[in-house]
Amino acid sequence: MTFSAPDLWILVTLAAATFQTVRFMLQKYLATATLSAAGATFSRFLYSVPFILALLLGYLGVSGAALPPLGPGFWGFGLLGATAQIMATVCVVLLFKQRNFAVGITFKKTEVIQTVLVGWILLGEGVSALGFAAIALGIVGLLLLSGGPEAKGFRLSDLGNRAAGLGIACGVLFAFSAVSYRGATLAVGSDDAVLRAIVTLAAVVSMQTVIMLVWLRLREPGQIGAVWGARKVALWIGLTSMGGSLCWFIAFALQNAAYVKALGQVELILSVAASTLFFRERISGREWAGMTVLVGSIVMLILVI
Repeated sequence: MTFSAPDLWILVTLAAATFQTVRFMLQKYLATATLSAAGATFSRFLYSVPFILALLLGYLGVSGAALPPLGPGFWGFGLLGATAQIMATVCVVLLFKQRNFAVGITFKKTEVIQTVLVGWILLGEGVSALGFAAIALGIVGLLLLSGGPEAKGFRLSDLGNRAAGLGIACGVLFAFSAVSYRGATLAVGSDDAVLRAIVTLAAVVSMQTVIMLVWLRLREPGQIGAVWGARKVALWIGLTSMGGSLCWFIAFALQNAAYVKALGQVELILSVAASTLFFRERISGREWAGMTVLVGSIVMLILVI
């Protein structure tokens, strides 16, 4: 039972973006109404790991395959990706408390620019000169966004505010997690991209659940009970997280992480709709301009990488 269609990565990336937008909406609600940033992050892993492990067992049973061998780089890439994603998710949940939903997602989306660089550093998967031109255009969009809705023009000093710092940090961390996950999936000894994705996802989310459980027990013990108390909403976070993560991992198993993240910017359109329709948040003219320029850089990346 293998999937080798050349366009599968496009379909699963679009599905991943949809799942992820819904998950971030739910996490924004929990982080502002019930849980701390770390608690909202833990809810994602805790409530998704049972579904992911059941999915792995079910896939092995249906396909008749055995667990594939893991290459020497699997656990290193997996742990790097797991820890980077935890820190990135905490940053983006904190960012939601600083700025509105659509702009928070746009800051996070600087990861598509940074994934190109991280992919080149870790895996040797680079881009062309036009790709770097797209990166420069993305930086202009970041400067427009970094000052906040009340700012006039843009200054380099705008990058020093808390919202900009959190946005840049989560972008860097998500870039490292994406490239690391691609490295981990490539270290799984199987020609079945879906199996490689599920095995990697199961290992990574299990590590993340243990890491966050220890952290909360030591630093925020009350949040463990709060996460359980929020299970009616958090359960849906787990389900959407599993769906989104599985689709991302399948895409990473099939394609260069930079291509995947570039196409995944369709999430920006979904986040704008969520911001205006569900959270009733206003987006300023400057923020629209910043998002437009960033979308332009993303489209350029799609065309040239």
